Amino acid sequence: MSRIFLSLGIKRFTSLSVGVLSLILTPISVAAAERIYFSVNTLRLSLGIEALELFAADGTINKELEFYLQGISDEDRARFRTALLRAYQINPVQLSRFFRTPTGEAILKNIGELIQIQGGQNGQYAIRGALIQAASEPEGLTILGFLQKFPTNIQLDTNKILLAVRWIENLVQANQIMVQELDKLSEKEALKEQILDYSTLPDIRKPGQWGYQQQRLTLQDPRRQREFYVDLYYPQHWPETKIPIVIFSHGLASRPDDYDSLAKHLASYGYLVALPQHPGSDFSQVQAMLQGYSSDLFKLSEFIDRPKDISFVLDELERLNQSLFGGRLNLERVGAIGHSFGGYAVFALAGGQIDFESLQRECDRTIWSPNLSLLIQCRALDLPRQVYELRDPRIKAVVAVNPFNSGIFGAKGLSQISIPVFIIAGSQDPAAPLVLEQGQAFIWLMTPQKYLGLVKGQAHINFSKLDAGTQSLIKSFIDLTIADQRLIDKYDNAMILSFFEIYLHDNLEYRSYLQSSYADYISQKPFELYLINASSSADLESIFKQFDLDF
Repeated sequence: MSRIFLSLGIKRFTSLSVGVLSLILTPISVAAAERIYFSVNTLRLSLGIEALELFAADGTINKELEFYLQGISDEDRARFRTALLRAYQINPVQLSRFFRTPTGEAILKNIGELIQIQGGQNGQYAIRGALIQAASEPEGLTILGFLQKFPTNIQLDTNKILLAVRWIENLVQANQIMVQELDKLSEKEALKEQILDYSTLPDIRKPGQWGYQQQRLTLQDPRRQREFYVDLYYPQHWPETKIPIVIFSHGLASRPDDYDSLAKHLASYGYLVALPQHPGSDFSQVQAMLQGYSSDLFKLSEFIDRPKDISFVLDELERLNQSLFGGRLNLERVGAIGHSFGGYAVFALAGGQIDFESLQRECDRTIWSPNLSLLIQCRALDLPRQVYELRDPRIKAVVAVNPFNSGIFGAKGLSQISIPVFIIAGSQDPAAPLVLEQGQAFIWLMTPQKYLGLVKGQAHINFSKLDAGTQSLIKSFIDLTIADQRLIDKYDNAMILSFFEIYLHDNLEYRSYLQSSYADYISQKPFELYLINASSSADLESIFKQFDLDF
């Protein structure tokens, strides 16, 4: 067992660490590592870096390495060798800047609990030195290069590594089970619903009758000394009645126009959709960090500024309603949509309260967590510990897409939400995992009007908005089979429109669409869409209690 773990476990864990985190920082010029030390039970073992170098060069297995590879198949040996040499082309300067941010330093500290320097000291500084130097090599960053550049002998905390690997495996298994159970629960709900021939109903995946037009406004909030733009999408041909408003909060490192597909769709059905920029956590902020003009991946104040941006946009729309829109906006019937970090924002706007005690418990875990969104949430611990009143009573319903919330709100914080909520999750989300984030949030919500939609093959981000190089880099790190974004957009367009038609427009005709049988009707294999409502909450909670995720 120890031999298998060393040969495959090191490969697996180190590959995962490199793949998920893209670890880089400033170089340290000291002597290179010669050996890797670790222990299994009462045995203290080690392996020379030279043995791995020989193996990587031409497949030679010396006596020392042979001891650890006994019982390992030729196929797995070949995979191990490939993993040692696989190169990742990463810009070392930009990534070094990332790891100067508080989030980057937290990542290194967590990994340093597992990959230590000899003697048991946290290896974060050695890790950053080895990775920056290895990434600077012409061939790119490799695991072998990382080991060769490590400034001291390496000590692996095998107990913590095994716990981390076990946690990852349990999370993957729990995620798979939850997807299967959501399929069953969705089917169970569909059997209770009225049988309809959806082919005879209007296809709400297609654009509506009103068309759309677009304009951009630049807003200034003097109280916060904050300037940002907002993209507005609204009907090209206005309905005779007042139209509701939907505001969209984009994700971390994103832009408002990344979400224009849904905005255009809703506008064509008679909505005004506002997509504000969040300048402290948008694409331009990340670019400023990568270019060396900022030391933050995102500003700490964004936990407060994002919800306040939404409320300020509503204030401005109210002020401009007569002059710009002829008084045709209904500012008492507002919906909010948020993706990822924006999902946090709309939960806060809906009445969710930051629970610092819950967040502290989650962030105090000593074992590395595969929930990457928790690293973002833990930054909120640097905020003043006070009650933040971020709820906006004008918002009557919210949609949270791939939201993170488990630590920052917890069960107590989310239980304060009383308005309708629609959570949309993806089965392939490595940043905010279904089980830990959206699944728990659905259970914790106490509002009777709650829905959980799952898209198989959705992976947190819109890959179609990434440049080719970024897409290739991500796919080289993480093996994901993802759904086509055009299919995801059709799912979102139909389900979110139905939700807002019911809870903003009081249009009960759309209840036929916001149910499991319709989700099944528009699903396309292998990337099915499942939908459940509050009636399945207790069943989902019982399923969740079976998972072993308490580390």
